[in-house]
Amino acid sequence: MSALPSLPADLQQRLHRLLTQAGGRRCLLGIVGPPGAGKSTLAAALQSASPVPSQVVPMDGFHLANSELVRLGRSHRKGAPDTFDADGFVALLKRLRQQSVTETVYAPEYRREIEEAVAGAVAIPPTVPLLIVEGNYLLLDEDPWTSIAALLDETWYLNVDNTLRRQRLTARHEHFGRSPQAARAWAEQTDEPNARRIAACKSRAQYQACWNTP
Repeated sequence: MSALPSLPADLQQRLHRLLTQAGGRRCLLGIVGPPGAGKSTLAAALQSASPVPSQVVPMDGFHLANSELVRLGRSHRKGAPDTFDADGFVALLKRLRQQSVTETVYAPEYRREIEEAVAGAVAIPPTVPLLIVEGNYLLLDEDPWTSIAALLDETWYLNVDNTLRRQRLTARHEHFGRSPQAARAWAEQTDEPNARRIAACKSRAQYQACWNTP
């Protein structure tokens, strides 16, 4: 595994300010951006740099199963808002806000190597003060997604050079088995409409960060 990039100074400062304002209570930090923005990389860098124990909570774990997408006729646009269990994701965030001191909450995690979510893969103890919630649609102004922003203490939107972002997407699709032609087609026909939808909501974020780190 390649080394994590260093956390930029502006994000380090905002993280420390956020934790200071939290005063020891649990803090939920949202990381949002279009496909290929580097959300999971930044979330891992934040977890590594955090001065307090932290856990990444990925929205991608709420992908509907491939069999369900086939049943619904949505498999050709997997990754669009209606191909997730959005209500389940909102319920998880509410549960994490109300987590009792004796409860461990388990969240699902998406595994790209099998293109399916795995239930109960992320353990979240009640003692973890910082949860880094990352996903595409944290700021989407459509029900039930629209209730997510109020469950987060702060949300950062990642502004990324579009050429770099598309290169990342194509490389990712190729890495997980698509041909170069199929990878480019999926990035343009499926990922890009979602990217425009996500970018249209970025004004709802408390902070917009430049994140062009590979």
